[in-house]
Amino acid sequence: MKRWMTVAAMMATLLHGAAWAADAYPSRPVKLIVGYAPGGPVDTAARIYAEQLGRALHQPVVVDNRAGASGAIAADLTAKSEPDGYTLYFVASPTMTMTPLIQRSVKFNPLKDFTYIGLITDYTNVLLVNKDFPAKNVGELVDYARKHPDDVSFGSAGVGASNHLSAELLAQMSRVKMLHVPYKGNSPAMADVVSGKVTFMFDITGTAIGHINGGKVRALAVTSKTRNPALPNVPTMIESGLKDYDLTGWYALIGPQKLPADVVDKLIKAQKAIGDDPAFKQRMAAGGYDLDITGPKPLADRIQRELTLWGGVVKTAKIQAD
Repeated sequence: MKRWMTVAAMMATLLHGAAWAADAYPSRPVKLIVGYAPGGPVDTAARIYAEQLGRALHQPVVVDNRAGASGAIAADLTAKSEPDGYTLYFVASPTMTMTPLIQRSVKFNPLKDFTYIGLITDYTNVLLVNKDFPAKNVGELVDYARKHPDDVSFGSAGVGASNHLSAELLAQMSRVKMLHVPYKGNSPAMADVVSGKVTFMFDITGTAIGHINGGKVRALAVTSKTRNPALPNVPTMIESGLKDYDLTGWYALIGPQKLPADVVDKLIKAQKAIGDDPAFKQRMAAGGYDLDITGPKPLADRIQRELTLWGGVVKTAKIQAD
């Protein structure tokens, strides 16, 4: 009898310990994967966020840069990682809503291979032209392209990049021909807009402000539904005559498929705590970002909606990359 009582006591202790361990998440540092190189806009935002997430979880959150293939390498790594909450992905919207439509080599399914935690922040792109280009607004840019079909070009960070598809959407909505010039990143594309080798490009507001304020380029419009606080005098694409042009990029937190419910709940609570921190909001606003802390369902809906939108753009423009 004593022996069975001892065994029962041991089992109860083990079960209690297992339950405590589950409740203890996180009990060690968390890895936050970023799909782009250090120093860029995604990495910069991710490091600010990682600091806040670490405070909310009471554990260090370490950024792990896995650049390449427009975030697809990082996405594939996340999808294949252990679903224990210790590997998370600070993902940028193009990786989930554009890259899978364009790159044949993509191995992950954005709708099936991940656990969504929620959106973190939105960002607006701004349409920039060379300072000497005659068009002073989007309507004049479109008119010029219509009259000079071989003379208007746009730069991008590469085939299938968000600023590539943003410009393709402009061309399709306006029904004008524009030449795409892909680069290996935003910086060389911006350099050629500044020099006049290409006519225009779309860029993230936070990184474009310095060029705008320095007089190197001219801002014609922002892509969001409302004006960006950092550029209050720049109209929206909707105000510029394209009534359905409403685009904002975003960053979100996701993990591998089948994350435990209790882990997801703790991460959602951590997200809310971060969103309630005025210092975090101020730091993100300084970079041109708007907080958009939401849960899994709004993120899932947004991914589905944008896959539909960009799927149509990609098909019409016949964009495909290896």
